[in-house]
Amino acid sequence: MFGFLKKKVEQPASILEVDIHSHLIPGVDDGVQSFEESLALIKGFEEKGYKKLITTPHIMADFYDNSETHLKEIVNDLMQKVLENNISINIEVAAEYYLDDRLNERISDPKEEFLTFGNNYLLFETSFMNEPLYLKEFIFNAKSRGLNPVLAHPERYHYLISNNSLVEELANREVLFQLNINSLSGYYSKQVKKFAEKLIDAGSIHFAGSDCHNQLHFENLSKAKSTKYYNKLLSLPLKNNSL
Repeated sequence: MFGFLKKKVEQPASILEVDIHSHLIPGVDDGVQSFEESLALIKGFEEKGYKKLITTPHIMADFYDNSETHLKEIVNDLMQKVLENNISINIEVAAEYYLDDRLNERISDPKEEFLTFGNNYLLFETSFMNEPLYLKEFIFNAKSRGLNPVLAHPERYHYLISNNSLVEELANREVLFQLNINSLSGYYSKQVKKFAEKLIDAGSIHFAGSDCHNQLHFENLSKAKSTKYYNKLLSLPLKNNSL
């Protein structure tokens, strides 16, 4: 299943040095709420061997209505505090966009700019339960603009777990998959863990991310990284360290 998705270009990583999904900007979403909390977690990532954190606050209409300009300003403040505390890690900001009516409208407007990372990678999420009616329209419009959509934590979507053909169709549409490392420990559920393993077995994962919101998420990373499937994940040609 999903075997045709294996396209080995990048060399497998021996260690992840770049994290591409976290919520470490204080006070903007359901992630960290203070600079002190943020700095403690960033220091922890440094101690685990990370060289760069691409933090991705939520942009979600009606809940976390963050603007790209504001987020760039705050991450500059955060990076200054990182330097002042002698933490040798690079911080960049992208965003985790929620696919709703507003995002679907914005993606069709050539004047709209987005927070991307790497090769115009655009991280997005959807409802966990139901496939958005305009999912494929959104992907087409993003690709038409030269953006490369990255679906955050596909292993957590119930509508994907029960629909193998949709997983393959998204791959055919060149959607990249970002797996949450903590899924490998069963942190979210046994069902999510099983599907995460299935995606890894199929070679369908392109990025790994912590999706770290708090100290509990961070502490669970050690448990997840001790699993056999974490080593199998690192054997894939992940794109993290090429960023």
